[in-house]
Amino acid sequence: MKYVIIGGDAAGMSAAMQIVRSKGDHEIITLERGEIYSYGQCGLPYAISGIVDEPEDVIARSVEKFREKYGIDAKINHEVTHVDTDSKSVSGVVTTSGETFSYNYDKLLIASGASPVTPDWEGVNLDGIFHIKTIPDTNDILNYLNKDVQNVTIVGGGFVGLEMAENFKEIGKEVTIIQRGKQLIKPLDEDMAELIHEEADKQNIKLIFDESVQGFSGDSKVKKIHTDQNEYDTDLVLLSIGIKPNTQFVDEQFEYGDKKEIIVNEFMQTNIPDVYAAGDCASQYHRIKQQNDYVPLGTHANKQGMVAGQNLVGEKVSFKGIVGTSILKFLDLEIAKTGLSEKEASDISIDYDSVKITTRPVAGYYSAEEKITIKLVYEKSSKKLLGAQIVGNKGVDKRIDVVATALFHEMTTVQLLDLDLAYAPPFNGVWDPIQQAAKRTL
Repeated sequence: MKYVIIGGDAAGMSAAMQIVRSKGDHEIITLERGEIYSYGQCGLPYAISGIVDEPEDVIARSVEKFREKYGIDAKINHEVTHVDTDSKSVSGVVTTSGETFSYNYDKLLIASGASPVTPDWEGVNLDGIFHIKTIPDTNDILNYLNKDVQNVTIVGGGFVGLEMAENFKEIGKEVTIIQRGKQLIKPLDEDMAELIHEEADKQNIKLIFDESVQGFSGDSKVKKIHTDQNEYDTDLVLLSIGIKPNTQFVDEQFEYGDKKEIIVNEFMQTNIPDVYAAGDCASQYHRIKQQNDYVPLGTHANKQGMVAGQNLVGEKVSFKGIVGTSILKFLDLEIAKTGLSEKEASDISIDYDSVKITTRPVAGYYSAEEKITIKLVYEKSSKKLLGAQIVGNKGVDKRIDVVATALFHEMTTVQLLDLDLAYAPPFNGVWDPIQQAAKRTL
């Protein structure tokens, strides 16, 4: 059996390793348009501040290891430009030489990931304007920071934008975030996002809301950023306004979602026989919304890749779906969300209610310094849990994972009170903050 996998990162190599472990008679060819395999993109912001010593430290397995230890024909600089599902072949170009290639497959996995969105703004190609998606991106930023950079502007207030803001601040840069909308971290409800705005203000990060970037200016290096209302001096710009699935090379006969992601079923199969998709180029089934969604996260990519690999070799294993759990650290805050926000519940016409409390993540007599704010969203009639947003100084990770587990098992807020959660004064009160919030729904 000949397997071809497009993409050499999380989903693609998780699948490849499942094929290797199957011990069958197989040939695996992986086609990566870059030169680096299997690296942790989420760790790259921390290489800016030196928390991660070198960008290359986030590499999990080298190309050589995949080739020599696991027998995978791991290609680099191989950019796929076309998939022909009739002849069961993929073709493209070797980016370093311009040579073309073509490979036939018995089964194909599309795990091509996603790329940063870059609008066609005037001056967007000036020196000093970056994305952070790859190790070379990160090295480019680190090199540019040696060129008398003091004022950094981040366009976009999502997860990566805030992580980069923190790490630029850590090395003493003046940081401004420009957000087209009225809040940071759009998936949060406004009242929870306000806690993040307060933290940014406290830490002297300048926030600019409700302005749209129009372009950039400078001789060869970026010096100003222009919005629809103002212009701002800057020495470096980070664009963090979202990503788009890398599906431009895929035939129109595939079924797509709203973001041009490839729709897959629970077995990671596309609507084309013998073609699978996984990771940031594919859809994810949302268990709470009960519909396909697009939530590109490393956790989902690795799981979908594993499931795809199992199904490629003939096992019948299903991807159980997501509840949309995410977390980040921003300065002195931990910020997390799982399930639905109020807006998301409203958008799919659920009759919901919510409760929000601010309390301490540990026993009150043990420490009065930390605070945690928890918002639970639930179905009004049944008390079925729909989602949670948590912002605090400590213990957010523990609580969001409890709620994510409860969501997976379709628990109610009343059933949260029955959970036997760990208690000792340095970690909790006798009633966990989640349970304290759940009591308010009775």
